[in-house]
Amino acid sequence: MTTSATASFNLNLNELIEEAFERAGAELRTGYEFRTARRSLNLMFAEWANRGINLWTVESDSVPLIADQATYVLPIDTVDLIEHVVRTNAGTSIQADIGISRISVSTYASLPNKTATGRPIQIYINRQSGATEPSGIQYPTFTVWPVPNVSSTYTLVYWRLRRMLDAGNGVNTQDIPFRFLPAMVAGLAYYVALKIPESAERIPMLKQMYDEAWQQASDEDRDKATWRVVPREMYI
Repeated sequence: MTTSATASFNLNLNELIEEAFERAGAELRTGYEFRTARRSLNLMFAEWANRGINLWTVESDSVPLIADQATYVLPIDTVDLIEHVVRTNAGTSIQADIGISRISVSTYASLPNKTATGRPIQIYINRQSGATEPSGIQYPTFTVWPVPNVSSTYTLVYWRLRRMLDAGNGVNTQDIPFRFLPAMVAGLAYYVALKIPESAERIPMLKQMYDEAWQQASDEDRDKATWRVVPREMYI
């Protein structure tokens, strides 16, 4: 026997919702059921953003720092920054990346001179809501301190977590690696069962299946770089 010679299995939104309804002991029949399941899927993606770092949503970017400007806007779909450095003399033979520490709003508020200038060594991140307000969109921002004293020398290079893409329409596949397909189906089946009275008996089982599938996927979706512990010298 021969293999299929392909490795491209995925589920579009229609197939995903159908599988979830079947696991919940129901059948997808109406347009409303499709819409309510899609809404649940988008809510589940928001839940996943709270569960930890989803490595496939990590992206890198950079922002040139401007003299006498402390605060800068991040992309609207930014969940958080996970790493950041100040790059000096970007694009030259003397380019160097220097660590910059993250501080809380309390620490930033306690800085006695917020207009002091120099090479930035600290960063305060205001995640905002990312929502549209009457006054406009609440973009996430970051503020560096000291305030840059020169332009064209400092660049903030960062790695961010972005929001997962919306579920889309019936023909779209989802913004996840194939390894998370079982967790996504199990999670949506649990969310769907919560809305169907006839599926109440299945809810504990579906919840357990969801938690187990998520744990398996998240345990695999991690940084596998070598980790070393170096003991510090002790002086007596």
